[in-house]
Amino acid sequence: MRWLFRIVFIVVAVLGLVIGVLLLLPGEKLAQIAADQIRAETGREVTFDGKVKVSFWPVLGLESGPVTIANAPWATSGPMLSADRLSVGVSAPDLLTGTIRIKQLLADRPVLRLDVQGDKANWDLSKPHVVSSSAPSSGTGSGSGTDEQTAADFSLEKLVLSDAQLIYTRDGKVDFKQTGVDLTARWPLADGPLDLELALSLGGDPLAITAEIAKPQLLNAGSASPVTLDIKTSAGSVGFDGRFSRDGDAEGNLVVTSTDTPRLLAALGQGGIDIPRGLGRAASFKGKATYTNDGRLSLRKMVLKLDGNQIKGGADVQLAAKPNITANLRAGTLDFSKTAPTATASSGGGGAASSGQSTGWSTSPIDASLLGLANATINLTAQAVKLPEFDLGKTQVTLKIERSRAVLRMKEVSVFSGLLSGRLVANNRSGLSVGGDLTAQDIDLNQALSALADVTRFSGQTSGKLKFLGVGQTEDQIMHSLSGSGSISMGKGVISGFDLHRLMDGHTRTGGTTVFNSLTASFTMENGDLDNQDLLLKLDNYRADGKGRIGIGARDIDYLFTPVLLRANSGKGREVPIRINGPWSDPSIRPDLKKVIEAAAEAELDKVADTAKKALHGKLGEELDAPVENTADVEKALKNKLEEEAKKGLLKLFGGD
Repeated sequence: MRWLFRIVFIVVAVLGLVIGVLLLLPGEKLAQIAADQIRAETGREVTFDGKVKVSFWPVLGLESGPVTIANAPWATSGPMLSADRLSVGVSAPDLLTGTIRIKQLLADRPVLRLDVQGDKANWDLSKPHVVSSSAPSSGTGSGSGTDEQTAADFSLEKLVLSDAQLIYTRDGKVDFKQTGVDLTARWPLADGPLDLELALSLGGDPLAITAEIAKPQLLNAGSASPVTLDIKTSAGSVGFDGRFSRDGDAEGNLVVTSTDTPRLLAALGQGGIDIPRGLGRAASFKGKATYTNDGRLSLRKMVLKLDGNQIKGGADVQLAAKPNITANLRAGTLDFSKTAPTATASSGGGGAASSGQSTGWSTSPIDASLLGLANATINLTAQAVKLPEFDLGKTQVTLKIERSRAVLRMKEVSVFSGLLSGRLVANNRSGLSVGGDLTAQDIDLNQALSALADVTRFSGQTSGKLKFLGVGQTEDQIMHSLSGSGSISMGKGVISGFDLHRLMDGHTRTGGTTVFNSLTASFTMENGDLDNQDLLLKLDNYRADGKGRIGIGARDIDYLFTPVLLRANSGKGREVPIRINGPWSDPSIRPDLKKVIEAAAEAELDKVADTAKKALHGKLGEELDAPVENTADVEKALKNKLEEEAKKGLLKLFGGD
């Protein structure tokens, strides 16, 4: 046991002696030794400016004033590292052998320049560097006893940069510059991994970044190294596991999660972006990513979740101030029903105020800034899409965005139990405008009018064409500015709310509805008003013509509807004009009462005539002893009666009974 105490005593004594010798060294001398050691390890000149003193905390070694570490000979951007203050830590065990070996560097307010030129990088410190024997020695026991020594591959126990400025330069051009960075790097073994920890802010929430470069020596040689990267902020995280090269190329698995996407984008330096609900206020991404140093990002086998929506597919992105995106996506049901506000009453609601409606088009400003965030060509196939006002079935569309102008081409869109094709355009280059050129087939008119205009009186399947253009910063302004043209055609359908049969002939047949065989119409639009002059509605024994104005912006109607009873009035027809006027939600339907009375009187006269004819036919039937229903029956019965009487006369003439 006493030998153990002796060993401990000897170790403590030697350690105290070495530390004492270290304390007796002038600071400048120790700084020179440290500089020689750094030069031996890195091949870079080190300059201390100001007083140098020995320190014990936070590291055992020395502290200096301003210091610079030279850049690579080919670099012209300035020193590789400069700092207001530098603390140099030494290996305490190596002191026992008389060797001073740098273990860590702590720098305050440093400027770190990372330069790349061609296949060279200024942080490439792995090549051996020759140190002349005439240079000051780094310690009494550190030399090999020869005139020259070869430094070992560079390694770094710990590097700490506080409140640093990082500058990344490629071929003389600054690619990245960031201030206020706290960085810790650990590279204890030359052939081992390099661990990095960074804390910085790009204008939003602070970022905490950790990375492990498995083979940093491969990076120094210009090859790719396995890398793991994790970026965390209060609004989400970004994770990468793959390979990374010194040139900036990367390939691997990318995982992104976001609880508040606008905040996450702001933390990553993309502030000022608001994302509606349904489009990814909370989001996640998984997939394989490939990135090249010219800013091209390829995403494959990706699974993207935007709030409750899941999308799969692949995308190619050219990263720039305004990214360019090409993507092929597929999805099940997409729910965008909460991406726009519901129309509410407003004093600026146009027709709502003038017509007494309680609701109108929304006067809330439309934020179309998303159109300017990127250029894109996106192909999307979905089984169903839920929109704020209505739902789509199977959908196959292509969205192209270029310079704040979006064109949505619909190859196949199931809507209102029919099909819609054509294109929709939203242009925000100099104020917002929307337009379209659409073709519809077999659309359920009741579903469409109920969803789009709160009109429920019409039902049936319709087909048609529509071209339109609207301009404005609110829904109300756009609806009041609509211009364009179109046409519709329908087969059998129903108009609820009035009975055309009862109106025309006084008979109630359809329980307050009108069933028609076909409907056709064409129209033009100007300043939010739809004008139609050629509506034609066909029914059994009837037809109806229509013309007038439908106020799309004002949400009202002023229309003249004229049904005609074709077989009345000696075949000339009987007309009963009907005026439809007022708001969409409760229009007034007023027939021409004079025409209605005349039509009813004619119907009663027809009834009287029919009754008289039936009585006469009955009496003739009795007299002629034969059934009589019409004039032809009368003529036939008379002929038969005459023939019978003639036969009786001839029989008497020839002596018969």
